Amino acid sequence: MSPRRSVAATRDTHRAIVRRAMDVASVEGLDGLSIGGLASDLGMSKAGVAGHFANKQQLQLEAVDAAVELFTAAIAPALRERAPGLDRLRAGVEAWFAYLEDTPFPGGCLIQAAAAEQDGRPGPVRDAVVAADDRWRAFLLRELHAAIEAGELPADTDAEQRCFVLLALGAGLNQAAQLRADPRAGDRARRAARPLLDG
Repeated sequence: MSPRRSVAATRDTHRAIVRRAMDVASVEGLDGLSIGGLASDLGMSKAGVAGHFANKQQLQLEAVDAAVELFTAAIAPALRERAPGLDRLRAGVEAWFAYLEDTPFPGGCLIQAAAAEQDGRPGPVRDAVVAADDRWRAFLLRELHAAIEAGELPADTDAEQRCFVLLALGAGLNQAAQLRADPRAGDRARRAARPLLDG
């Protein structure tokens, strides 16, 4: 095997491990990840899996980062060529809700699951989950403020409050879709969000 092919194969194996780790973590939590379990799932040796990560925490952090990348890739197309403000906000919220309805993970949105799991556990993994949540919160606030500045929303609009409610609706949608298997969860969330996205 050529060195170039060996590097590519190593990279592909690494990605496969992280992808499987995301699926497992969405169901069993980031703390539920184990080198032995992943090795068994992927038909690899424990040493073969362990060799890709300095420790379990690195695996957890890479799973969070990869989940953010998947989310970003799912949302970004809806935002292209959208004007800042309500147009981009509505498109982003719709793409977000669609993502939560049809998440790429068996246990629902990994970041939502990790937020519930890690909220009382200080450390780098929790910090990574908070950073992921902060990025989405910043997007919502940025577009709300842009809408206020453009006159699309009243000048006295409480952007922080609208953002808080939108985030709560996303969490509620994820829970209703996963815990309750409610087929109308997305419609309910959209109906509740509508007044927040109108001028």
